[in-house]
Amino acid sequence: MSTVDHPSGAASLESSFTPTVGIVGRLRALHQIAAVRRREGLSRRAVARRLGTDVKRVRSEEEQTVDMPLSRLYQWQAALGVPVAELLVDGDGSLSPPVLKRAQVLRLMKTAAAIRERADSAPIQRMAQMLIEQILEIMPELKDVSPWNAVGQRRTLDDLGQAAYRRLSLDALFDLME
Repeated sequence: MSTVDHPSGAASLESSFTPTVGIVGRLRALHQIAAVRRREGLSRRAVARRLGTDVKRVRSEEEQTVDMPLSRLYQWQAALGVPVAELLVDGDGSLSPPVLKRAQVLRLMKTAAAIRERADSAPIQRMAQMLIEQILEIMPELKDVSPWNAVGQRRTLDDLGQAAYRRLSLDALFDLME
């Protein structure tokens, strides 16, 4: 980031920041300041007053691809009254390779456990158990993973109506609200 020298001898930040280009050559979103400002119901003029700047600078900094220093992001955070994490964009939306691998193995484990649980024949249950053991060799922390929940099973009208028979005292309701 560059600075501009003032006649007073003090250096100040340039009024505009540079856009950031991602690896593939297109502009990459870095923040969501404009969306947060709109969600908070603040005008650009109100934010400009809070930041001690003009509306033109606010408009340019709201561009998602504008790279700005962390200190300026904290000024925006204070002006909008939200946690700084709400202003940031979560990377490119994809999981890191280790997290992605773990998610894939977890899904595999849930499927193997569901096959073992629902298999009608002993040979299929044994194959599912072997698969589970092999998965546990790779990732032992998955030993307590439960199978996928059964889907497509309809509830009877009796199941749906059971909640109506349960009484809840007003005291319990007020305790929940506190």
